[in-house]
Amino acid sequence: MRRLWLALVLSAGISVAAAPATSLHLPLKDGSTRFAVIGDTGTGDSHQLAVARALFETKQAFPFSFVLMMGDNLYGGDGEKDYQKKFEVPYKPLLDSGVKFYAALGNHDNPNERLYKQFNMNGERYYSFKPDKSSVRFFALDSNYIDEKQLAWLDKELAASDSEWKICFFHHPLYSSGETHGSAETQRARLEPLFLKYGVNVVLAGHEHFYERVKPQKGIQYFTIGSSAKLRKGDLAKTDLTAKGWDQGYAYMLMEISGNDLFYQVLSDNGATIDEGSVTRIGKTEPTPNKTAQPVVPTSGTKKF
Repeated sequence: MRRLWLALVLSAGISVAAAPATSLHLPLKDGSTRFAVIGDTGTGDSHQLAVARALFETKQAFPFSFVLMMGDNLYGGDGEKDYQKKFEVPYKPLLDSGVKFYAALGNHDNPNERLYKQFNMNGERYYSFKPDKSSVRFFALDSNYIDEKQLAWLDKELAASDSEWKICFFHHPLYSSGETHGSAETQRARLEPLFLKYGVNVVLAGHEHFYERVKPQKGIQYFTIGSSAKLRKGDLAKTDLTAKGWDQGYAYMLMEISGNDLFYQVLSDNGATIDEGSVTRIGKTEPTPNKTAQPVVPTSGTKKF
């Protein structure tokens, strides 16, 4: 498999360095839900290939079954060759091993990407799914165009879900310390009231070409990961929002959910740990305009393993 992948990579004119050694600190608990998160990936260049290879090597020690994509899945075109160069070739070893990818749409994406089978969007701009034997439901949103129809759908889906963990993922971060873009306040005004009302615990986004873990906002943990193939060095400003951030290299995330705990580890393409830790779901509470119905609290320090 690796030789075939390398042949495809070389035929695409892409060079990639040897896979790095990675030290993983996730607990690998029995019955846990394990997945990876990448964002702003669709370049088809050596940086995407390096992260893709690191992901595949990581999977050998941390078996995950699916990957969430934060949008900007294809830059600069969406023809057949674009899907090959910017998705099928980089992630071939993962796809061949049965890993599924679930995509959200970014501002550089053609909405017709929703029809591409391997993005698992079922032909929709927004959708939800729940892995087998899991306590988490994921809600993929289209933050490019949050109309009344999408809001009505989200209201209905969140209300119907009895999952302990409700995780939303989409492209534009509602809270961000990025100097180029910053917080998506228009989207926040429309989405956050529903997140609070129905107990969303965690929100994942891309768009900013760096990694940032925001301090919990109204009981919700926000992560931004938009540096899995694109990078904007020095763009992460120093603000009171940031719990941890990194804008000096390319990165991806690993997550594991077990019971009331969500564990995370953020890794660079050369195997260095950028961030790690966990958040704990503290159960259902009465929602308010300033607190979600299923808040999480970060673990003291950086790790809880």
